This record gives sequence, structure tokens and C-alpha cells, in this order.
Amino acid sequence: MPRNHAKAINHLKKVDPVLATIIDRVGPCRLVPKAAGTHFDAIVRSIIFQQLSGKAASTIHERVRGLYGGRDPEPKELLATDDARLREAGLSRQKLSYLKDLSSKVVAGDVNLDVEHLEDTEIIEQLVKVKGVGKWTVQMFLIFRLGRPDVLPELDLGIQNAVRRAYRRRSKVRPKDILRIGAKWSPHSTIAAWYLWRSLETT
Repeated sequence: MPRNHAKAINHLKKVDPVLATIIDRVGPCRLVPKAAGTHFDAIVRSIIFQQLSGKAASTIHERVRGLYGGRDPEPKELLATDDARLREAGLSRQKLSYLKDLSSKVVAGDVNLDVEHLEDTEIIEQLVKVKGVGKWTVQMFLIFRLGRPDVLPELDLGIQNAVRRAYRRRSKVRPKDILRIGAKWSPHSTIAAWYLWRSLETT
């Protein structure tokens, strides 16, 4: 994903007047994929952040890293860590089982995180083999780790709420509505999604 998002922004403003208004209000796109750490680290973080507020998830994530001297654990290290210690860091039993399943599959070679050469759909297919990793989690990985340009996270509640507000929908916006409304955003759906998320922070 290029850091200069001018081409994507021009396309989005041309094809969608509603999104154009949001773009003008939010200002420059500041989306830059996270290059630090490993793909494993990024997926661990995504699992921890599932269904939690950013603040609560960040606290738990830092506590988990604290078990390893303030750094992200290797798959073998996480797998070898006593469950009780991870639970004390704030992980639910469910998320603990997800992280252990991810670690065991990576260590065993059942899941290969060398995915840069794969198409988005192939990456989703590879990573949903992990317990607790669904399409939404992989889409966040595609956007914020790999910087894929055309990801439309139709399952994301923030996107659904933003579309409902921006497009003045009275009823609940469903994933199929997002896909229909967002069809014209391709091949720059990722930037559209970023602006929709930011629109929730502005009036």
C-alpha cells in the first residue's frame, strides 16, 4: 500500500459523493501498515483485541508481553507458557485457547505465515484454520499488517455503524448492504474503510 493515497482518494471522491464528504471532513489519510514485529505478533494482537475496547485490549496485550520481558513471544514460548500465567494477564479461557491453537499450528507447520505472495482470499483460507480466527480477524491482518489495498470488512460493526450514519439508513446495515454499497470503492476499499472508521470520531 503506497503512503501517498492520492490515487485512492481521487477515485473514492469521484465514485461516491457521500464518502467524498467524509474524506473532506476527516482530512489526509494516515493509514500506514504496522511493519514492526512479525506476522505472528500481529495475529496474536488481533485475537487479544477481538470484541474488546481498545483500552482494555491494550492493557491485556501489554500484560501478556510483560510475561516475556516486555516483548512479543515466539510461538514456542507462548505454547510453553502455563495457562494460569496467561489467565492472570487477563486472557479469557476462550482467547487463551485461540492463542495456544495458533501457536501449535505454527510450530507444527500446519499454518504457514509466509503469506505475502498469496491473494487475499488465499490468506483468509489459510488463517481461518486457526481456532477463533475468522474472516474479520484476517481482514484486520490484511489491512493493518500487510497493507492490502482492496479489503472491505463487511462484518465490522464500526463499518456498519459508519455506513448507517453516513448514508442515513434507518434500519440496521447488514454485511450484504456493505458489499453492495462498497462495490464501487474497489480497488481502494481499504482506504474507504479507514475513512469510515474515522468518520465515527467526528461530528
